[in-house]
Amino acid sequence: MARHDRPEGAALAALPVAVDAMGGDRAPGEIVGGARRARDERGIDVVLVGRPGDMGDTGGLPEIHAGEVIGMDDDPAQGVRRKKDSSLVRAAEAVRDGRALAMVSAGNTGAAMASALLRMGRLPGVIRPAIATPIPNPGGDRPPTVLLDSGANAECTPQMLVQFARMGAVFARCRYGTARPHVALLSIGEEKSKGTPLVKEAHAMLASGAGGPGLEFTGNVEGRDFFHGVVDVVVTDGFTGNVALKTMEGSMGFLVAALGAVLARDDVREAAEKILPHLLPLAGALDPEGTGGAMLLGVDGVCVISHGSSSATAVVNAITVAHDLAVSGLVRDVAAAVTADPTPA
Repeated sequence: MARHDRPEGAALAALPVAVDAMGGDRAPGEIVGGARRARDERGIDVVLVGRPGDMGDTGGLPEIHAGEVIGMDDDPAQGVRRKKDSSLVRAAEAVRDGRALAMVSAGNTGAAMASALLRMGRLPGVIRPAIATPIPNPGGDRPPTVLLDSGANAECTPQMLVQFARMGAVFARCRYGTARPHVALLSIGEEKSKGTPLVKEAHAMLASGAGGPGLEFTGNVEGRDFFHGVVDVVVTDGFTGNVALKTMEGSMGFLVAALGAVLARDDVREAAEKILPHLLPLAGALDPEGTGGAMLLGVDGVCVISHGSSSATAVVNAITVAHDLAVSGLVRDVAAAVTADPTPA
């Protein structure tokens, strides 16, 4: 029986989340610390995957031993094939074998994706899996905007973008409770005549109803629209999506540093003391550590990929997201959306 057809809910919730203890710039300390907090503060069962004796104080968390580590600079595909006893591969195998309900890693993104794809397998009908990344919306009145693909597939077909739209809509519904997500294509203008041949053909397909009844296709959006919450899901190819994501991360880092430098000046100290309490909630809303990481959609299991510099707090949130999405039946719903007839019943 395929994993996405197996019982969900309470039966699945009894399984732990497999955490790659060796992945990430701050592993194993912050990773293990986050795993312990997820158990202690949120009551989520966790199993650590890593080299025995190298994980530090695990606080009694159960372990799956793995003798190898795929480094951040390793070639993803070769690393997965050559290092079969790596923590990433063993974590994916734990999900495949029904010993864990989901996997979380802050390690090599490409290797995490390859491990999940090669060990868990692709869902029936999925052309290529895609990475869905939540983009925080300032103000807190709307949930994050989901961007996909944000790096899994540099080259795409129109059919792939249509699938991304379907999978992204399911993710927005399961993760944020959006009943019928508004989905748009990322382009250089709102008009349907704007964009590459890929975007134009995908636009025509989605406008004709290829996305199915589970989403509302609203056309094109531009890069400037991300932080305005105009749609729930933004779809693009992995090359464009990754460039957009990294540009946003760099811009936010620059803005925070520049603003901090201004507010630290002696001549604005009094004003800074009044402004800072109002800026802190905004900074928290834009902090990617609160989103729990990106989700690999289209594989037969839940795989959450956290930022390489994740702290213990980010790991706690990633584990929580992985647990909740697995229990909610995300994989089952993605499988159904991909193969569903686009014509409303």
